[in-house]
Amino acid sequence: MHGPTHEPGRSRTPFGEMYEAHFDAVLGFVTRRTADRHLAADLTADVFVAALEAFDGYDPGRGTHLMWLYGIARNTLASQARHAARERLAVATLSGRRLLDEQDVQRFEERIDAEREARDLLTRHAALSEPLRAVIDLVAVDGLTTKEAAMVLRISQATARVRLHRARAALRAGRTNPPGPLPVPLAEVSR
Repeated sequence: MHGPTHEPGRSRTPFGEMYEAHFDAVLGFVTRRTADRHLAADLTADVFVAALEAFDGYDPGRGTHLMWLYGIARNTLASQARHAARERLAVATLSGRRLLDEQDVQRFEERIDAEREARDLLTRHAALSEPLRAVIDLVAVDGLTTKEAAMVLRISQATARVRLHRARAALRAGRTNPPGPLPVPLAEVSR
């Protein structure tokens, strides 16, 4: 690995070029999955630290730099989610639960009513199995093609297409129906 250049805005190392070319895309990938800008900045930095550590092992035959970085970002986000879940459990165990007062309840009810359609879509999205969510997020949110999503997820293109079709069908299924279970059994959707 060559040492970084010190020209402003220019890096001649292969990693530096990749970093500059894909920083905004990786930051966007992370910020679409967390609303906390400080956490998004930390996670984006973690993605590039992990990429730097693994850069010598990068295999262009397995996909573009961006797809490789998205794979690292998925792993980084999953690790952070596991850590956050453990932390929430520890805090709940140590401090108990705060009771909501009447004003809190009213504010929550107003917000829930105002965001019903978005909440219904998020509920259907959350009900998808992780493999279906991963494909739909990479294609619909991150703008990858089905082929690129398959490469990021290390699955066949045919499998990615089937998962994408099932995810879209499950998300559409509840749009005109009253809230409730999806008409397609989740066990069948997750295959």
